[in-house]
Amino acid sequence: MTDAGVGRHVVTLELDGVADKADFMERCVRALELPEWFGRNWDALADSLGDASVWPAAAAEQGLLIVVTGWQGYAKARPEEWKVAREVFSEAADRTAPLTVALALGGSHQ
Repeated sequence: MTDAGVGRHVVTLELDGVADKADFMERCVRALELPEWFGRNWDALADSLGDASVWPAAAAEQGLLIVVTGWQGYAKARPEEWKVAREVFSEAADRTAPLTVALALGGSHQ
């Protein structure tokens, strides 16, 4: 088994305390350094994840590993939104070879 994160730019997407989609999108904007014009909706997130030109500069060169932490509370409070978020992450990673999204299973204070 190879380590998908080796040589990739690592970004932590911390979701602890996220209460809704708007909070989720704001965390994505900050963590992924998305441009001001980012639409803050699921389609815009999918497009941004699949477009290395909007990733942080180092990630565009090295590939991107997004480590999602503190997601359990959001998943429990907003299961339908979390389902969509997981689908967006999964589909983007499937379509975009230099992108990996990992869910951290520990460390939540929930």
